[in-house]
Amino acid sequence: MDFGKLPSVDNLDFSLPPEPLQNAEVFAALPKTPGPAIYIGATGYNMKSWVGKWYPAGAKDKDFLRHYGVQFNTIEHNTTHYRIPDAATVARWREETPADFRFCPKIPQTISHARDLGLNGSEIALFGEVIAGLGDKLGCCFLQLPPHFSTRDLNLLGRFLEYFPADIPLAVEVRHPSFFQPTVPAEDYFQLLRHHNTATVITDVAGRRDVCHMRLTHRRVLIRFVGNGLHPTDHRRIEEWSGRLKHWLDAGLHEVYFFAHEPDNLLAPELAVFCAETFSADMPGVALRGPKQVDGQQGSLF
Repeated sequence: MDFGKLPSVDNLDFSLPPEPLQNAEVFAALPKTPGPAIYIGATGYNMKSWVGKWYPAGAKDKDFLRHYGVQFNTIEHNTTHYRIPDAATVARWREETPADFRFCPKIPQTISHARDLGLNGSEIALFGEVIAGLGDKLGCCFLQLPPHFSTRDLNLLGRFLEYFPADIPLAVEVRHPSFFQPTVPAEDYFQLLRHHNTATVITDVAGRRDVCHMRLTHRRVLIRFVGNGLHPTDHRRIEEWSGRLKHWLDAGLHEVYFFAHEPDNLLAPELAVFCAETFSADMPGVALRGPKQVDGQQGSLF
């Protein structure tokens, strides 16, 4: 992911922002449900470089999703951003992954980047119908809005949320700076998501600290953590995230989808291992799992 990348992060302050006061209102309204879970995943499974380390030696391309599901229990599924899959493909995805696996498909760009957000076409309904085939393996779709989409476009987003199938979980990612200012329109955005039972996407990336906004609007959240090749700051940032997630889950948040981004996806499993180790140590009662090397040895980063 090139968004927010910097040539060097040696002197960057990666501290997470203070807890937003508005999150307390969200927690107070959440139903008390047992068994919170953290799903840890990467951004793709077609990784030949993982064969022999994270996938079995000699693994074939056609089996990569099956091997990925052994190592991770969620995926930031970018395939759907470029095309709407057919029903047979969705059925195969569901069949090839374990029971605890959850897909987080990205809304197709023909919807998310259209001037009308797809409201005047048939693709929203088609996507909803097809992706519902994932059944209980559908974690949360997410709508990644283009960088020019600002708070001036809130009415359009509101119309989209009214139209989008209510039975399909959804999260929204925004990037325009207007959403992260202490203004009435920015606050209206987060309240709009709450009203429509829609989650936020929080992106932790070096060059845009404003998009690491820490606002919650639902019982779940999607976090896109962009590492820097396992730079020491990657580990310190995960440790801080672990403390924040513990606070949120103790307060009533129920689902966290945590996606490990590393350059070209190469080191995502190593980062995911560190996430799983750190989160498990801090939150022993929370359901989660992370990768293990194919020789059975945990790929610790210590």
